[in-house]
Amino acid sequence: MADSRRAHATPPRIRLRRIRAVGLLLVIATFAAAVGNQLLASSSSTVWSLSTARSPTGAPRSEERRLRGENRSLLGEADGAVPDHTTVFDDGVPGIANLDPALLDALREAATHAAYDRVEFFVDSGWRSLDYQKRLLDQAILTYGSREEAARWVATPKSSAHVSGDAVDIGRSNAASWLSMHGAEYGLCQIYDNEPWHYELRPEAIDHGCPVMYDDPTHDPRTQPG
Repeated sequence: MADSRRAHATPPRIRLRRIRAVGLLLVIATFAAAVGNQLLASSSSTVWSLSTARSPTGAPRSEERRLRGENRSLLGEADGAVPDHTTVFDDGVPGIANLDPALLDALREAATHAAYDRVEFFVDSGWRSLDYQKRLLDQAILTYGSREEAARWVATPKSSAHVSGDAVDIGRSNAASWLSMHGAEYGLCQIYDNEPWHYELRPEAIDHGCPVMYDDPTHDPRTQPG
């Protein structure tokens, strides 16, 4: 019997190899899971990130916030400069209060429903005065070196939907992402492909969906000279 047990027992060297193999498989599985999670997080963050997207001045969004701070000190809220953490419900801020009433109503209805998904609508910019829009355009010209290139990001004071109170720039990516999925239900549409934060009211979208986006403002008939 002793000889039979020795014949069927697994030699220590083979057992050690099996243990090492199992350990290696566990390490590989753990590494693969970590890489997979990292790739998922990366793909989610690259759908749209305010930190890398371009702002209305043509600068990265972090730079835009700095420029908004300068404009706020030079022009003030009366010209449309919006304080940080402003929401669509802040009637005391002229950049919100001077928006078209129908646009504001649609934004507030959408924001109320978005809150159930724990999404809050903060506003980077709403209504702007002529002086404020001119300053943004001048900054874009300095950034890009030409009026033609700046026009891809900033409309003239006379043609800007912000000056007329018909446009709003949503300040956080989760709110803009929510609107990209649900905005048409409230008539709220992204107008320019290069500005995922810029929304305007298109009531017909409630029944027919949002219209095809323009590549940028230079393709919008409203911004053309004449």
